Amino acid sequence: MSAPATVAPVVVCRRRWDDADAVRLRAAMTREMRERYADRLSDPIHLPPAEVVGAASVAWTGVAYTPAATPVGHAALRWHGDDLELKRMYVVPAHRGRGVAALLLTAIEDAAAHLGARRIVLQTGDRQPDAVRRYERAGYVRIPVFPPYDVLPWSLCFARTLVPPTDPDRPGRTEPA
Repeated sequence: MSAPATVAPVVVCRRRWDDADAVRLRAAMTREMRERYADRLSDPIHLPPAEVVGAASVAWTGVAYTPAATPVGHAALRWHGDDLELKRMYVVPAHRGRGVAALLLTAIEDAAAHLGARRIVLQTGDRQPDAVRRYERAGYVRIPVFPPYDVLPWSLCFARTLVPPTDPDRPGRTEPA
């Protein structure tokens, strides 16, 4: 019997929305989602162009990198009223199951707490059970589908309430919504 493989640590770095690595990771996510929902030709898988995430609406973007500087994950936050909305959380298939998504969620929650948000909300789809499990394990709870996702019939929405940091130099802890 062989010993389990160890994975070198991955780090999440803040990047601009238009950073080349971030753009490539979002494009890979879009391709994967189009494949997952390909048979639903009459159901939209993306919001109308007016609702698409633009650089001006993004409050924070992070890219996860291996020690060899290979980008393997992406996540972003944008304001949605008083909440921050988690957008475009993605881990490349070859790095799934290695803790990258957990690191991205921690980075997102830390960034959201520093930005002063009290809650993170997100939308995912019914054909993304891996994402649903990840969010539920991390303490996100189902909430009613919120606009603009109410036009996407397969939407599932989640939220997690943040505990404000007591020390301004330390990230906030989170607890279930």
